Amino acid sequence: MDLKFEAVIIPVSDVDRAKKFYKEALGWREDIDYRAPAYEKAIGFRLRGAESYRIVQLTPPGSECAILIGTGITQVTPGTYQGMHLTTSDIEAMRTELVNRGVEVSEPFHFGPQGQTPGLEPGRADYNSYMSFRDPDGNGWLIQEIKQRAPGR
Repeated sequence: MDLKFEAVIIPVSDVDRAKKFYKEALGWREDIDYRAPAYEKAIGFRLRGAESYRIVQLTPPGSECAILIGTGITQVTPGTYQGMHLTTSDIEAMRTELVNRGVEVSEPFHFGPQGQTPGLEPGRADYNSYMSFRDPDGNGWLIQEIKQRAPGR
């Protein structure tokens, strides 16, 4: 029986600012933007405290997992999520695209015997080159280069 990871709630302080960042700066697809009345209609029942409820779902290009941002959906402090992983098959091209979109993204780095080391992993081995960025609230993301996945993925 398959079980897929579908979405994760990302805590943000300003839904519109976060939506603009993920949608416009990162180029993620907007799947939904429901405020209480529309969401209540979609799910078929009234929500307690619905006047402050909003949920926005955004999906990175090529991903089956989305993020959810909004109001009334989490009590987690905005900016506290760190180390969320995205993957790409070409970290240099992805960095260029993000920089051209105005995203502040780190230079590539890898982990060597001394820990985090500047630059791409010398052999460009899969799973070993990274870069990072933060959303407007400070939630931290890593982008990892994987050209060929390990068997079973």
